[in-house]
Amino acid sequence: MDVLILGGTQWVGRELAREAIARGHRVTCLARGEAGEVADGAVLVAADRAEPGAYDAVAAHDWDAVIDVTREPLFARGAAAALADHARRAVFISTGNVYARHDVPGDDESADLLEPLADDRSTPETYGEAKVACEAAYRDAFGERLLVVRPGLIGGPGDRSGRIGAYVTRAARDPLTPMLVPDIAAEAAQVIDVRDLVAFVFDGLERGLAGTFSAVGDRSTFGAVLEASRAIGGHGGEVVPVATDWLEERGVAEWAGPESLALWIIDPTWSAFQDRSNAAAVAAGLRVRPLEQTLADVLAWEREQGLDRERGAGLSPERETELIEAWRADRPA
Repeated sequence: MDVLILGGTQWVGRELAREAIARGHRVTCLARGEAGEVADGAVLVAADRAEPGAYDAVAAHDWDAVIDVTREPLFARGAAAALADHARRAVFISTGNVYARHDVPGDDESADLLEPLADDRSTPETYGEAKVACEAAYRDAFGERLLVVRPGLIGGPGDRSGRIGAYVTRAARDPLTPMLVPDIAAEAAQVIDVRDLVAFVFDGLERGLAGTFSAVGDRSTFGAVLEASRAIGGHGGEVVPVATDWLEERGVAEWAGPESLALWIIDPTWSAFQDRSNAAAVAAGLRVRPLEQTLADVLAWEREQGLDRERGAGLSPERETELIEAWRADRPA
């Protein structure tokens, strides 16, 4: 196939390009080319999607598929209009953030969506609404020729957010020292390996799959992720579960970012964000590798990057020690 990827210079877009090339497809990436390099074997068409005529160079060609990962309604509307008559099929990589509620365990693709964003450009606060608007733009232009994929938390080698690798890296970095974790062992946790995500996209394209699918990992718990991370990272030290209200009072960040505890979500209305059904996607061909394989491969990649580097998620050793000492001081034996 001749595949056009709108993007392709950042993690998920580059993994899409690599998967396509590995399958023997011809790949062109349209991007500014400032965020990184395209995958080996892909052709870069440099263009700024915010500028008029951004798609002129690629609209002169007929594509078997166009894939878009944007969060900007302006970009989605422009691309869908420019390429609908020049692409047999389209794939839009959306997100689980499009759903209106995140507190219903096992919800599927039939759940209500947020209202689409009316503005052309998104903000971090309007990410879900913006993706709804992007979906609508592609649906209006491509109709039954569209595959919409809604992943949740994506993990795997190359993930610089550091979320799914936070605990396995911590385990390997200091295998004998106490590990601080939020006391949320029974709460939901769910990750889709980026390699399984991109394989689902191209399996679907090659079979003519259309429709909307929540491409998420198998439902699990934080405790299961933690224990697998400790086993793979070789952690034999004490685990120190700490009350979440205590952590919040001391300014420990949730989910991701500097000095954070990954996978922890404070807001109870988001308690099932990592607890969606993947039944429809599995029935349509999604194959989910074991969590342990993802964690092992992430750890191998993290070792290459350096276990002691500043990471996108997780506590520094100094902050972790400080918090453990304060927690124990607050709760004398």
